[in-house]
Amino acid sequence: MSVSNIIKSEEIHKFLDVNRSLFEEKLLSFAVNVRDKINEIHLIGNINLLDNAHQLVLLVVDQKEQEVKAFAKKEGMVWAKHRMALSFKLEWIMAIRKTFWEFLHRFDLENNITTKTSDAFYTETSKYNELIDSFTNGFFISYSNYKDELIEKQQKLVNNLSAPIIPITPDVSILPLIGTIDTGRANIIEEKVLSEVGRLRIQTLIIDLSGIAEMDNESIKLFLKLLDGVTMMGSKLVITGLRPEIVRSMINIDVEFGSKASTKASLQKALQDYLTVDIN
Repeated sequence: MSVSNIIKSEEIHKFLDVNRSLFEEKLLSFAVNVRDKINEIHLIGNINLLDNAHQLVLLVVDQKEQEVKAFAKKEGMVWAKHRMALSFKLEWIMAIRKTFWEFLHRFDLENNITTKTSDAFYTETSKYNELIDSFTNGFFISYSNYKDELIEKQQKLVNNLSAPIIPITPDVSILPLIGTIDTGRANIIEEKVLSEVGRLRIQTLIIDLSGIAEMDNESIKLFLKLLDGVTMMGSKLVITGLRPEIVRSMINIDVEFGSKASTKASLQKALQDYLTVDIN
């Protein structure tokens, strides 16, 4: 940036500072839908849209490219974290751009800059628009990345809760299953259980099905594959809490545990048999 451009940027910076109230008034007149959400957004995410708009235009005027990118990243994460509507942010950025250019025009008029060469106008337009575009792109990328990371973390948590293996003794662990088991969850359970059996060196795994409301035929077949895998790894299997509906489903597709696992009426009964301490 040349010396003359630096001087002009400093003058525009001061102009925007002095006219901040007018700038904000015009900005709110353009952002019709966001205007009524200013206080709500501030309350939800501790985001002061007017302060942030002022900060952004000053960074753009000062050509602080790295600061603009960092600001965009931070803003994107905050908006994603608090699940605020992207439509408001898009309208707000468009209003900032429109207001910014109107005040650049005012600056030129007040300083008797009535004509510019095409090259000068193109250069000024490009450098300012590129930074605003950089902020916009950075914001949406940051928003998307944060959402993806959040979804991944939530999915990992769901997966862990889908197969919560609980060590009872160094040799005995419990796998209490609840809800509905479909093919997707059956695959998750298989992956998690086989991994934990190897990691914990489980000798006896008690799988309690008393909380399972439903298993379709394909899930039952996948469940039997899991039993095969666990026994192949040298662990003894005990199945407890089989509900009548699931037993009927197994009978209908001619499925039985055979030597894969022993069964107990309840988890309590299994614990009484496999632990030295009577839980009654």
